[in-house]
Amino acid sequence: MLSLSPVYGQEADSSWFDREAEWNGYQQFHFKVADRAAYVVVPKEAADGHPWVWRARFPGYHAEMDVTLLSKGFHVGYVDVGGMFGSPEAVGIGNQFYQFMTQQRGLSPKVCLEGVSRGGLFVYNWAAENADHVACIYCDTPVCDFKSWPGGRGSGVGSAAAWEQCLKAYQLSEQEALAYGKNPVDGAVVIAEAKIPILHIVSENDRVVPPKENTYLLKSRFEKQGHDLKVISVAEGTQKSNGHHFTHPQPDRVVAFFRRAVSISQPLSKD
Repeated sequence: MLSLSPVYGQEADSSWFDREAEWNGYQQFHFKVADRAAYVVVPKEAADGHPWVWRARFPGYHAEMDVTLLSKGFHVGYVDVGGMFGSPEAVGIGNQFYQFMTQQRGLSPKVCLEGVSRGGLFVYNWAAENADHVACIYCDTPVCDFKSWPGGRGSGVGSAAAWEQCLKAYQLSEQEALAYGKNPVDGAVVIAEAKIPILHIVSENDRVVPPKENTYLLKSRFEKQGHDLKVISVAEGTQKSNGHHFTHPQPDRVVAFFRRAVSISQPLSKD
């Protein structure tokens, strides 16, 4: 039986969502936040404390962890901030989404953040402003510095079109962007002070988001603050994707990471 109270109030109340769909065998409710598309996928029975994963970008990629977490009582949420590259405007929309999910839908005030590729920009920029609301951060080949991607100012291939879009989203000139000091790699102190558990997965031959310029640079800055960033390393991503895509080797480890992080403040009732 679907657990709708207190997360969703009365079962007959459909005023808060626009439409209902199915996602991997679970109910998915679509709605809008700040005129952006959003949704939440509901477990068949919510775990104690109503834990949830907030997926940033490409919600269908490496989603096997999310499906497993749903079976363990997690909710899965998403708001579309595509084309915004984790900009202050995107973070503001994220704040509205978080308030809706926690204050109106009753989910846990400590959210598990999950960022894929460029979603890393959003996840870390939101966490830097809301560190006390973050249970953990998991990122998959994340962009941690927009100068690397889409800027292409390192060893990666970059993207001229996406770089122009990124500059517009941040309202920066190229010169201002190259001197910008609020990329995820610059926010290590705040995240470290909050002692947020962090796990990344990268492919070592990734030419789109080179790990040395992103994950490993961020890891080194965390270490200087006495904080740890654990990394699952994949030797090679696919040639077609310039090393950026691969089959996930350890989805169970990621599920355990989320559940362990949540259990620190809200023990789970499910095995």
